[in-house]
Amino acid sequence: MKFDNAFIGPNTPRMGNALTRWIGDFILKAMGWTLHGELPNLKKAIIIGGPHTSNWDLFLAMGSMLSVGLKFSWMMKKEAFFWPLGPLWKSMGGIPIDRGAKVDVIGQVKSFFETQDKVWLGITPEGTRSKVERYKTGYLRIAKGVGVPLFIVGIDSLNKRVILDKLWEPTGEIEAENAAIKTYIESNYVGINPDKT
Repeated sequence: MKFDNAFIGPNTPRMGNALTRWIGDFILKAMGWTLHGELPNLKKAIIIGGPHTSNWDLFLAMGSMLSVGLKFSWMMKKEAFFWPLGPLWKSMGGIPIDRGAKVDVIGQVKSFFETQDKVWLGITPEGTRSKVERYKTGYLRIAKGVGVPLFIVGIDSLNKRVILDKLWEPTGEIEAENAAIKTYIESNYVGINPDKT
């Protein structure tokens, strides 16, 4: 499915222009991938993408989001926000996280969400590119703490597709839901390095 601003509702955070959407399309085409699905018309959400098995996933994510014109944020340790890169990271959606602060990561992200009118936060629930027995639960704890839904984006490496899949409303049952989301993603998608799934 070809995307332009018509596919992004008025509530969804946007970024870029025709040039950046062309760049996103170019990245996907150069990699031989296509983007499918639709984005929900929401001001705030947490994107979880998976399976995350390769460094190439970053290029797929950036190409997809540029192509559709979605502005999304991501967490990065505050030490990386030094001059002159700090302003660049922030302009690209980076959220500086202080792991030594009295306020935990969830509290810091919650504060960030509260200061923004529109924000989508991207997270890979594995927390690594290696095979994991269970996902880390931080993404669910953040979703519960902030009070926003999850939006699942799947990597379909067999057909070289990035799928904008579905909304998932967190119930608060962290462990059961974490297992259910992992099962859903692994049942429907195959990462670039399937042996790490």
